[in-house]
Formats: sequence, C-alpha cells, structure tokens
Amino acid sequence: MPGLKPVSGETVIKILSKQYGFVVSGQTGSHVRLSKATPGGKVGTVVPLHDELKIGTLRGVLKLAKIDPDDFARYL
Repeated sequence: MPGLKPVSGETVIKILSKQYGFVVSGQTGSHVRLSKATPGGKVGTVVPLHDELKIGTLRGVLKLAKIDPDDFARYL
C-alpha cells in the first residue's frame, strides 16, 4: 500500500471534494476551509494552498477531516 507523499494544497482540496464530499466553506489568505455535514455532526478542516504540503501538515489536515491516511493515499 502506497504511503502519503508531498502534494499540493490544490490537489488535496480536489481529492477531499470529489472523493469525500467536502465543500469549500471559506478562505482566509492562503488557507481554505472545507466542511461536510455527517450524521454525527459537522466535520471541517483547513488546507493551506501551498505548492507542496509536508507529510506532517497533510496528516494534520486528514486528522481534522477524520480521514484515514492510508485511505487517502489511494487517490494520490
């Protein structure tokens, strides 16, 4: 199973939107807020629009979004 690799913030937003149902709920500077309504309540995360997100930053984004990193890595 492939692991996480550095990707752009734009790519992360596209994957979260198309594969996981998140929608852009706002933007402040270079940080985009994404949210999604679930049966357990609202889930949100913030993605920096950088050319390359470090692995730790990507893991933090996925943790807030409640997405398993191994599941996310399938779409990279």
